[in-house]
Amino acid sequence: MKRSYLGSFLILASLLLIQGLFLQEVMAQAFPFLKSGKVICGAERTKDYFPKIEGLRVGVVANPGSRVGFVHLVDTLLASGIDVCKVFAPEHGFRGEAEAGELIRGGKDEKTGLPVISLYGNHRKPTPEDLAGLDLVLFDLQDVGVRFYTYISTLHYVMEACADEGIPLMLTDRPNPNGFYIDGPVLDPEFSSFVGMHSVPVVYGMTIGEYAQMIVGEGWLPDSLICRLTVVPCLGYDHETEYVVPVKPSPNLPNQTSIYLYPSLCLFEGTTVSLGRGTPFPFQVYGHPALSGSFSFTPESIPGVSANPPHLDNECFGQDLRVVGLERLQEQKGLVLDWLIDSYENLKGQSDFFISYFNTLAGTDRLQDQIIRGLSVSEIRKSWQPELDEFREIRKKYLLYPDFR
Repeated sequence: MKRSYLGSFLILASLLLIQGLFLQEVMAQAFPFLKSGKVICGAERTKDYFPKIEGLRVGVVANPGSRVGFVHLVDTLLASGIDVCKVFAPEHGFRGEAEAGELIRGGKDEKTGLPVISLYGNHRKPTPEDLAGLDLVLFDLQDVGVRFYTYISTLHYVMEACADEGIPLMLTDRPNPNGFYIDGPVLDPEFSSFVGMHSVPVVYGMTIGEYAQMIVGEGWLPDSLICRLTVVPCLGYDHETEYVVPVKPSPNLPNQTSIYLYPSLCLFEGTTVSLGRGTPFPFQVYGHPALSGSFSFTPESIPGVSANPPHLDNECFGQDLRVVGLERLQEQKGLVLDWLIDSYENLKGQSDFFISYFNTLAGTDRLQDQIIRGLSVSEIRKSWQPELDEFREIRKKYLLYPDFR
């Protein structure tokens, strides 16, 4: 399609795609200490980076949040005449059709006919064959700023593969909706996995572009590999800007409330407690058949979102955090451990509360031990501080935007 038709194409595509978009919550500013303002994402700065990729054979790492306005980045690139050769799909797929942990199969994108290569399951790192014929890889994923959200692990493997093959990587940056604080235990390398590859805290307060710079600068790629990285930064963003994600980044993060609560509630994935998978409000509630509480929910099978959630078809009792959870986060300005500790205390002796996955998520075996030994929240948080202080100093070197106070 000729460039002169791009404007008309974008308008038409916007009307066609808007019904499938994630509608933002109509909500007051969730955290009064954050600023509001217009943010221009890196992908939207087409005049700045399109000239640098014209005439190149491009591979794109993208997910549903990879948008330019209302239009997917890949569709925008093709409409502008950029030679997109293939698409790489992270967890949840290119168009966002798969639930957490579900095998993503390669194939073709139905809309564009482009080959789609899965970067999940047993194929997390692009192979030389995957990258053959490419001049550049363009990386554009909407991250949520939490260590166990796997898009930063995908980033690592793509950077490693590009470095292996001498192919440059351009990353169009996006704001981090949880980029206004740093908290949680720093990962012990002994517990490195796809849900935590680097020695960073649970919440690391960086955009994915800043994080990419840290991977390069700290030498986290193996064998002293260097990835030729270019970051297209956002405009109008700093770490005290509230950013409401316009497209749900994965099937079980359906709204901004779930994104804010995700860092605290995801640790329940390593326990016997449900965090609402199989309901309309995942990562916004928690419960268990043996807990008490006036609020209850019954997880159901929802294909493509949560086919076999914990406690399927069993009524769970617990807490609805859609309002009180955000209020608690405002007070804490960090991870809320009370929900996890209270659940453990109330279920102690009734079931095996922790499963082996808990230490993998936490990135350490200390947190589970501290909860079992009955340490207070303040004592647990104090134990994190020395490593958090060290991380803050490392992080400063790679920031692209003004930091929070």
